[in-house]
Amino acid sequence: MTDNTKKFNELFCELEHCNEEEQRQKIEEMNEIVDEMNGYEFKFIFKTKLFEKIDKMIEEKKLQLGNATWILKHIGYCVVLKNVWNRCFEESLLNKRLSNMIIYEEKKKDEKNKILSDDLCECHLLLNKCVSSELAIICVPCVLKAVLHKEKEEESQRDVEIALLAFRNTKYDFFRQELYLKEITEIIKNHQEHHNLTQLAYQSAWEFLINRFHTNIFLEDTISNELHFGREAARELEELTRNVDWNRKKGEEGGKEAKEEFALMRWVETLKIYFQSCRLKNEENVGLINLIVQIYQTAKDNYRGIRFQCIYSLRNAAEKRVVRVEDLLKSGAIDAVLEEIRHSTLKDKILSKYLQFFLNVSKKLKKKTDNKMEEVKRKATKRKVFEKMEEEGYEDTITSFHERLSFLNQKYLREFSLDISDFL
Repeated sequence: MTDNTKKFNELFCELEHCNEEEQRQKIEEMNEIVDEMNGYEFKFIFKTKLFEKIDKMIEEKKLQLGNATWILKHIGYCVVLKNVWNRCFEESLLNKRLSNMIIYEEKKKDEKNKILSDDLCECHLLLNKCVSSELAIICVPCVLKAVLHKEKEEESQRDVEIALLAFRNTKYDFFRQELYLKEITEIIKNHQEHHNLTQLAYQSAWEFLINRFHTNIFLEDTISNELHFGREAARELEELTRNVDWNRKKGEEGGKEAKEEFALMRWVETLKIYFQSCRLKNEENVGLINLIVQIYQTAKDNYRGIRFQCIYSLRNAAEKRVVRVEDLLKSGAIDAVLEEIRHSTLKDKILSKYLQFFLNVSKKLKKKTDNKMEEVKRKATKRKVFEKMEEEGYEDTITSFHERLSFLNQKYLREFSLDISDFL
């Protein structure tokens, strides 16, 4: 128990004895307390028992449904923002109630309560770690249309941010383009023209689209050439890196710093997925590689999560045609991975990502061409890479792992040969 959890419980217990307006006032206070909670307080309060109580209050008409969705949306927003997932809501009767209400409202077609339907869909997307295909097909178009409406009506940026953040949990669902592409493209273009979204809302819109790219390569022209993801991501990352407290000591917490760290981490994760899927060569992608290396160098001491995501992104970029080995060499990407691999142990799962980075580089360097000029450049680049690897002691480092490469194969990947020359 802390001051925050005690005060929240007191206000929650008072809700069922208040009229609708009084409930709104108390929920506003409760939302402010939720904003201040750390991860431990959050998990202590939001357990299945609390959601079951809300379900019972709705059933007995002691809590007005609009007030219930208001506090639930805020809880869901903070669940995503603070990254404090548990399955308490998913396993509750309240989740079943809201899911059934979403399906019921959808069946009413033109007669459905639009505001209630929007609120229910946002709650469901925010509070469920995994969203079923049945409900995702209903909720995603509903929330996208709600975002466009809120933008036109110039409603609060916080409401739009909450709605877009709801898409965080739809990454693994398959959607037909007609369910989302027109609306999400319009949302992104509107921001590029009018700057009407918060940083987090804009990143959430891009994250939703890039996660579709992972399963739909036909989006590449829209993402890269029409919406200019590389340019937009670079600008957002540059601004975030200026605002993060890079000197924060390990384990130290802070509201503003934690939020900015979270936003930066999400962008780098989005880059990882982007580079995993893209195929078109684009100068904007080269700029992104340079930026990833800069972020890695800045984050490597105090921000382990960001550091690792940077390496994942470089690994994926090295595999695709979008970035040349010369770009990886010039940007310092090869230096960054060499630096990381020297500090690895066999217990580090990420070791396989470092090795795969160089396996990808090796495959690129082996590809011969009939163009004499290109072939001369390929050989020159290959020589530079090998000199760099020799200078940094890469061979000695890899040899130290040689006896355990079969273990790494079994546990993480199937591609590594025990012939050490494949890596050189």
